[in-house]
Amino acid sequence: MTEPVSGTAGPAGPRGLVVGLLGAGAMARAHLPAWLALGARVTVLSASGRAAELARPYQDRGVTVARDLGELLGGCDIVDICTPTPSHRELALAAIAAGRPVVCEKPLALTTEDAAFVARTAEAAGVPLFPAHVVRYFPAYAAAAGAVGAGRIGTPSALRLTRAGAYPVWAPWFADPALSGGILVDQMIHDMDFARLLAGEVVRVHARVRVGRFTDGDGPDRPGHPTASGTALFTHASGAVSRLLGVWGRPGLPFRTTFRVSGPDGVLEHDSTAGAAGTPADGRDAQAPAGGPEAGAPADGSDAEAPGSASAESPYLTQLREFAAAVAGGPPPRVSAWDGVAAVRLATAAAESARTGKPVELSGPLG
Repeated sequence: MTEPVSGTAGPAGPRGLVVGLLGAGAMARAHLPAWLALGARVTVLSASGRAAELARPYQDRGVTVARDLGELLGGCDIVDICTPTPSHRELALAAIAAGRPVVCEKPLALTTEDAAFVARTAEAAGVPLFPAHVVRYFPAYAAAAGAVGAGRIGTPSALRLTRAGAYPVWAPWFADPALSGGILVDQMIHDMDFARLLAGEVVRVHARVRVGRFTDGDGPDRPGHPTASGTALFTHASGAVSRLLGVWGRPGLPFRTTFRVSGPDGVLEHDSTAGAAGTPADGRDAQAPAGGPEAGAPADGSDAEAPGSASAESPYLTQLREFAAAVAGGPPPRVSAWDGVAAVRLATAAAESARTGKPVELSGPLG
């Protein structure tokens, strides 16, 4: 284990913290300004060769480019993995071996076994591991979790969650389920994690996936654009049922998320295109989460969703501040390493169900 280069983050944020940012794609572009807003210094490394392109606009803020992984690990306090999913396992293990706390974009790995191995390795080494499930930090979702935790609608019994946007054609690996896991593992894992957070452990998963092409004309020279949709039905140990829908659609499809969470004492609702609203089952005052639409999401439907208004703090900033504070000895973040493993388990169970056409029963320990 090597020693950190600048100590730990201070109680108010990571002033002086040096972050090794791996990747230069959409998620790295979301994380980098958040780290800078928190006062961290950032070094970037990307196998794609785009690290210099990412760093260039921030050179006056001290963002530098590492020559290789060894240099990055030797010169940082925390590693932030924003690379394509197939690389997550090995990069996380390398960072853990170097004694560096790890932030890792979701999914933690492509299989439950690999995700659990990373989590166990981090635990054994005493190295913090933070899966970056940023949806928990979006205001409407955070408020819904708080309302459910406070018992405002009673025990949730029925959940509906949707997520739709344009097919992410900007990165070809998304189209290969062997690399991305497909829509269930890459996109719908957000709402799988959130359903588990609100309604508890899942004991049965039934899912389907449909793939196709959107065409805006006829003829062999117009093959169209890829599309995919996924549905999943979860049965929770509590008896609650969650229905999830994910869409990677036509080019330009507006990004939209919704949820509706019903309990005996009320309903929580959110629509990112219309703002939050709620209608309790008994007609009392609305018990809906606060937070407006998640405007500003990219047209490609990627994860780089923006907060609901110009005055709202970026959920990426909120998330990374929480992680940095935990590294400094503050309270644990709202997402644990094993939450990341559980999300991978749900998503891969859904993928198995979609492949076989049969439900998958879940039992036993995660790791």
